[in-house]
Amino acid sequence: MTEGTTTTAAEGGDTLTRLEQEGEIAADYLEGLLDIADLDGDIDMDVEADRAAVSIVSDSGRDLQKLVGRDGEVLEALQELTRLAVHRETGDRSRLMLDIAGFRAKKREELAALGAQAAADVKESGEPMELAPMTPFERKVVHDAVAAAGLRSESEGEEPQRFVVVLPA
Repeated sequence: MTEGTTTTAAEGGDTLTRLEQEGEIAADYLEGLLDIADLDGDIDMDVEADRAAVSIVSDSGRDLQKLVGRDGEVLEALQELTRLAVHRETGDRSRLMLDIAGFRAKKREELAALGAQAAADVKESGEPMELAPMTPFERKVVHDAVAAAGLRSESEGEEPQRFVVVLPA
């Protein structure tokens, strides 16, 4: 039994090491990007929910807004490019999450509130509720908030018009 525990702990350590390596590769890539774009920003790395999480922060977040874009479109593209850079170095698919100037953290709070409110409305009405189309990140946050409220939700439709349906208990 001790051997199995050791193996599990070693696997967890290997996973943490791999995710930290992803964060380091992503940070190097993003630092190069910031230099090319002549933008000031600091890179923060972490591991959250079995993913590498990298954030670009700055005292003057105005400059970084260019990297967020309208409704986070540029941020999404930069995240995919960063994931590709990690894949190129490691050979493994990355689920890295990128945040710039706190955009994704703020969006997560807003979406969690939306999911909780939708769950409350569905509990009250007893009827399913369809939400507006969302990105995969946005849908995940809403699904988690709905589950925390004790209800189920599903994603329906085809990208980019895929949306969440909150279902009554």
